[in-house]
Amino acid sequence: MVSLIVHAVLGVAVVWFLVASNPQIFRRPATGPPVSPLECVYYVIGIASIAIGWYFNIRFVSEYADGNANPIWGDGSWAQYIDLMFTNPAASSAGQDYTIGNVILLPLMTIIDGRRRGIGRPWLFFVSSLFTSFAFAWAFYLATIERQRRLTQSPASADA
Repeated sequence: MVSLIVHAVLGVAVVWFLVASNPQIFRRPATGPPVSPLECVYYVIGIASIAIGWYFNIRFVSEYADGNANPIWGDGSWAQYIDLMFTNPAASSAGQDYTIGNVILLPLMTIIDGRRRGIGRPWLFFVSSLFTSFAFAWAFYLATIERQRRLTQSPASADA
């Protein structure tokens, strides 16, 4: 369970660092609500994915760890988690899809697109996925670019 607590602390730290790295995006808007309805939807989805994922992660560690405190290898570890992700063809199909999406597509998209948009340290969205969830990282990125879009709109176009 210590590894789960460390993951939670690291997840909060990475998200905090990403927000702190982008004060121009995460500042309070001069007009309008602090969070738009679309940003709120992204955040709710992202937070729900963390809650659901952590429910299963806690179950995995408590059912498989058998007192093993090593988060890298052995029962209840990352190595066993990845091994179990490919235990049958159905799990392997989902596992490879998740792995490609999280390890290749998420960093490519957030780093390249984030740099184009002027987001500081966009690679942290990928790092956040390692401690939160893949869906949270995507939702957080989408909420960030929605917030950036909203903040750069002129007050006249915001009413349209």
